Amino acid sequence: MRNVLNFNASWLFAKQAEVPAALPADWEQVCVPHCWNAVDGQDGGNDYFRGTCQYAKSFTKAELPAADRYYLEIRGANSSADVTLNGAKLAHHDGGYSTWRVELTESLQEENLLVISVDNAANETVYPQMADFTFYGGLYRDVNIICVSDSHFDLDYYGAPGIKVTPVMDGDNAKVEVEVFVTNKKDGQEISYTITDREGNLVAQTVSADTKANFTIENVNKWHGRKNPYLYTAQAALLEAGNAIDSVDARFGCRSFEIDPNNGFILNGEEYPLRGVSRHQDRWGKGNALSPEDHREDIELICEVGATTIRLAHYQHDQYFYDLCDEKGLVIWAEIPYISKHMPTGRENTVSQMTELIAQNYNHPSIVVWGLSNEISIGGSDADLLENHRILNDLCHEMDKTRLTTIAAVSMCKMEDPYLQIPDVVSYNHYFGWYGGDTSMNGPWFDKFHAMHPNIPIGCSEYGCEALNWHNSDPRQGDYTEEYQAYYHEELIKQLFTRKYMWATHVWNMFDFGADARAEGGENGQNHKGLVTFDRSYKKDSFYAYKAWLSDEPFVHLCGKRYVDRVEDVTKVTVYSNQPAVELFANGKSLGVKEAADHFFYFDVPNSGETKLEAVAGECKDESVIRKVDTFNEDYRLVEVGAILNWFDIEEKPGRLSLNSKMSDVISTLRGKLLFAKLMGKMLGGKKKGEKAKPMGFEMTPELMSMMGGFTVLRLLTMAGGMMDAKFTKEDLLKLNKKLSRIKAPK
Repeated sequence: MRNVLNFNASWLFAKQAEVPAALPADWEQVCVPHCWNAVDGQDGGNDYFRGTCQYAKSFTKAELPAADRYYLEIRGANSSADVTLNGAKLAHHDGGYSTWRVELTESLQEENLLVISVDNAANETVYPQMADFTFYGGLYRDVNIICVSDSHFDLDYYGAPGIKVTPVMDGDNAKVEVEVFVTNKKDGQEISYTITDREGNLVAQTVSADTKANFTIENVNKWHGRKNPYLYTAQAALLEAGNAIDSVDARFGCRSFEIDPNNGFILNGEEYPLRGVSRHQDRWGKGNALSPEDHREDIELICEVGATTIRLAHYQHDQYFYDLCDEKGLVIWAEIPYISKHMPTGRENTVSQMTELIAQNYNHPSIVVWGLSNEISIGGSDADLLENHRILNDLCHEMDKTRLTTIAAVSMCKMEDPYLQIPDVVSYNHYFGWYGGDTSMNGPWFDKFHAMHPNIPIGCSEYGCEALNWHNSDPRQGDYTEEYQAYYHEELIKQLFTRKYMWATHVWNMFDFGADARAEGGENGQNHKGLVTFDRSYKKDSFYAYKAWLSDEPFVHLCGKRYVDRVEDVTKVTVYSNQPAVELFANGKSLGVKEAADHFFYFDVPNSGETKLEAVAGECKDESVIRKVDTFNEDYRLVEVGAILNWFDIEEKPGRLSLNSKMSDVISTLRGKLLFAKLMGKMLGGKKKGEKAKPMGFEMTPELMSMMGGFTVLRLLTMAGGMMDAKFTKEDLLKLNKKLSRIKAPK
């Protein structure tokens, strides 16, 4: 019988070393999962080590269970890897997020030295190469030795499990096809097929020499998302003379779904709104080397917020996490890391990574769409990019007749771009209200797309803004305060969740994550758009805004617990709850009862001395404290490290423009428009007559102009300085502020 031996323990590790001929005594001892960028990939500077590292391990053949054949199984090595056994190179693999296997049988000796060389260096053939997250290096998931008979269920096809289960609903019944793939199947061998229910009761069985078996489950228990994530198990045993010599199994769910351009996601004939989050797999201090407990904590937090869907970005996640999604009833978008930068030399890798993704995850009922790419048209859609997408789209439909395809389009992608016509459904990444624009632009943008393409289901694959432990009673776009993030998500929830035609919405992101190139918000090396902090220790206020809309678990949450010291005499306090009414008490005195259909309750609270606040909603209670201070607590204010000028250092004159004014206000005035036309001319430099302006690499469309209008002048010029050959000194900016202060602000 098959025997799976965990091979995680007792490896030796070294950076930038050669493949050793003998076990090195001076290498570092590690156990896998292991990630070599767990620290330098999260501390900023975009200087984390990217190169080749070696993992070496010695073992004897006598340590392995007796078997005819031996396979090494690697469940994640980022991003390319080579396997060498006793000096013989056995395999090379490109793609850092999937399972792959190597047969060791012919090269095994009594004494063995196994070396896995892992490389995360930049190249032009393996995705990803450009993206807003750290490309952690490491042998960061489980490593196993699989011991099997000469005849066995296949282990050579793209890391697939050797069993493929396809349930198709037929009214209240399910027709289930179980297909297996056998290596070296011999005459007289048979296959025993069984299906059991969640409790382990036998539902159906047969014995056949065929590699396919078909069953009908009458009055089937349907897999119905969070409401009823019911799972069956199919098992196949390879029989020789009546004895099982190998077996495989797969859990599966019986469900039907469709995605309607007007009514959104429909599960088993019922409208089932997909409202949820995106997830990166990394952790603070661990990188990608997660434990089962880490995965379980993530899924529990996602369930607590009330999500019905997860976009597993931007690559294949751990099989254990897909299993958890099946069990919990989360509807999943699974994708490959074909992201940001289209590489004509990378097509083969997109095909192999998509093949692995589908082959390895076909049996998971939680998955409903295969993601072809993310923001790949950021530089435009050329012929090679379009052909690459058509190849991937056809591959998905050839390998899987039961699911749909999708893309995550970058915000600047025009609505008429031909690549939007390739997948079955479309989603957009929009950050109106954070990267320019205004929060109010989100809903109308989707209405416009829906009107232009009434037959294309449209969703929002990313939206969000960053928040750290900064605070203000007058939060502004770009200030990184917890209060602005809460306001932003309140507005987006109201706009997106009330448009039933949107097939799915995914917050970017459930958790803060590593992005070593980032230098924002006062803590470098991270993207802080998470609803929960990187270490999972703190749920930001915006977490509870979603819980109020999505969760059935009764609760009440007082916002601003980290914002204690306040200067104003009357301060605004926000409460989130999924209960119909909330009463707020200040030092035991009721400030009244409020009702809110949108689950967001706002109270004006007198601020004097120290005030204990208590929010009560039904049986639920929550407490916090505020304190009156005379001067603003500077610990609450972001002072950007290395910033030329901080927004609060800018002199503002009442009724006049300044660097803190929005671009839309500036260019709505004649003098402001002329001032910036002159400034843009200098920034664009050698643009030829008649050539379209492309600041920061984007064509100046009306949509982009509208988006840029939401930036303050300071934020726009700061971004331009980082993305264009246009550097501004403090003196330049102060001089511009003086010019702006001479212009009356629009009323």
